[in-house]
Amino acid sequence: MNTAAPTIKPYVQLCWAMMKTGILGYGGGPSIIPLIRYEAVTKNRWLADEEFGEILALANALPGPIATKLAAYLGYRLKGALGAILSVLAHILPSSIAMLSLLSAVNYLSHSAIVRGMISAVAPVIAVMLGVMAYEFGERAMKGLGRKLGIIMLLVSFALLQLLGVHPAIVIVLFLTYGAMHFKLLSRLQRTKSTNNSEQK
Repeated sequence: MNTAAPTIKPYVQLCWAMMKTGILGYGGGPSIIPLIRYEAVTKNRWLADEEFGEILALANALPGPIATKLAAYLGYRLKGALGAILSVLAHILPSSIAMLSLLSAVNYLSHSAIVRGMISAVAPVIAVMLGVMAYEFGERAMKGLGRKLGIIMLLVSFALLQLLGVHPAIVIVLFLTYGAMHFKLLSRLQRTKSTNNSEQK
């Protein structure tokens, strides 16, 4: 009994965390991301914040719902293939069952003033959660890239996404590619500067 408990406990923690994100994540993938981040990084410390940011960027570049991809990665990271299956099932089953059970009442609920009020009240909370997470990632990017380069990257990404209408997956892949080469380019620039300074002396 005592030997079985330590092996079952991580599965229970994983399933419980993913069930909560599936039930409480109102509004689809973007609203669930801060909840998954809280469970994985802040509460259970399964991932470092930097690793979560990298997985989030990668999940955005891949096709399919982002929340299930994050759940699958967490499950696989902790307990392999079985963990991935349990994590995804725990994430999607509660909301699927709730959706099917409430299907007969959809017509009534869609015209209900109470439900419209609930939706209006929840929307600002989701916006604030996403804003806080975006600010924290932006602050970390500024520390890693430097303020000037961070602002340049922000403007470039804004131009690509909003002005030119480039698909987000393409932008993410471009920035991931640059991120992989960033420190190599930085060290090369520093070497070039040091050789130029030594030649001038």
